[in-house]
Amino acid sequence: MSTSQAPALSPTPRSTPTRKPHRYATDRDALHEVLDAALVCHLGLIVDGAPVVLPTAYGRDGGTLYLHGSTGSGNVRAAAEGTDVCVTVSVLDGVVYARSLNNHSMNFRCAVVHGRTRAVTGDDERWHALRVISEHLSPGSWDYARTPSPKELAGTLVYAVDLGEASVKIRAGAPGENEADLDAHDVWAGVLPVHTTFGEPVTADYVPKGVAVPAHVADRVTDRTVRPPS
Repeated sequence: MSTSQAPALSPTPRSTPTRKPHRYATDRDALHEVLDAALVCHLGLIVDGAPVVLPTAYGRDGGTLYLHGSTGSGNVRAAAEGTDVCVTVSVLDGVVYARSLNNHSMNFRCAVVHGRTRAVTGDDERWHALRVISEHLSPGSWDYARTPSPKELAGTLVYAVDLGEASVKIRAGAPGENEADLDAHDVWAGVLPVHTTFGEPVTADYVPKGVAVPAHVADRVTDRTVRPPS
């Protein structure tokens, strides 16, 4: 389904904004942009009657979010069993300093997805999902490094969450001030930008000196900086 044909965001009561609706996006492109910009999501679910939140890698393909984990993890096994979950992704773009502490804030982009997990068991989709996850976190690696062995695949659970029920909230720009604070000219106010950047690659000790850092890694230092929207 193309983005133009996709339903608008916030289609259900639990994903419909109730506070500061001007910060909520309604275009599904905004959801995809936030998911594609971040590198880690947090997966919330109930396990044995108690809430659990799991930070995990993920990848998006169209309207599907793919996640994976070890078969040895009880939490991961529970997450993959077709259970209701809430997935959140956040990108921090700046710390907002106002003239009053009450108006300090953050510039951010965040997405909240509600849905039921679906175990990915078919060989073709499972292989595809693992590639999607790998290419989201480390683009270029799937065609460069060794792919998973049958033993490694047997120890990996792959599951999916549909992106049909989701919301996106975005804050950008300058501080919001109370009118009474606008005359406090001796107090600074503004935004301290926050950027996620990649440093210089550090080669593992066991790699021979003649093996160069591959382009798909080296290029991220300058080309894959996670930046806020202009």
